[in-house]
Amino acid sequence: MYHSPVIRAVYARVRQLAHLATDAADHLIDAEDILIHTQAGLPVELGDDVLAVLSEQGARQEIGRRFTLVAELTALGASDAVATAEQYVAERRRYSYVPEHQPPALSRTQSSTLHAIARGDVTISDGRPYHRREGVRFSISTIRALENRGLITREDCHLWLVDERVHLSPAGHRDLAASFAHPRPAALATTRPAPFRPAAAISRAR
Repeated sequence: MYHSPVIRAVYARVRQLAHLATDAADHLIDAEDILIHTQAGLPVELGDDVLAVLSEQGARQEIGRRFTLVAELTALGASDAVATAEQYVAERRRYSYVPEHQPPALSRTQSSTLHAIARGDVTISDGRPYHRREGVRFSISTIRALENRGLITREDCHLWLVDERVHLSPAGHRDLAASFAHPRPAALATTRPAPFRPAAAISRAR
């Protein structure tokens, strides 16, 4: 594969995402260690070689601080991953690489919903889908249609005001990737053809 400037940028973004994910995992491990050590009455490392035995409230504050760091590190991870994947596929298409799998026939609403789910923007509460961005709406029937086609899955979520998370299935990943930079068919002509005029009428007009 030719490493064009775009491909090199894609590799750089993937490495950056990997570092962010690793840092986030380290903070989660630290939070678990704080919880275990506090329950056992052992000192907790707070950074800069500082050790302290924390109360339950102090441990919660330290754990909450690390959860906040994780949320900040991963806030744009899903959308960046989707953008990077789309950039990669578009560049490969530019050099005549065409994925074997053809994208599914989806309506505009279904397609935009699939993209939003890939970015981690869609949750379900009280049987209604919600989008993290204000002003973006779609119905539960769209979610069910994508689910019936095997493109998405749902799982229970214990976050406040969120009942379910929505994810792409393996088939959804494949179909979404195939749709990136996919050339759309040419639009049909909307102008009417010129009315037929006999040759005699044309000669009289002249």
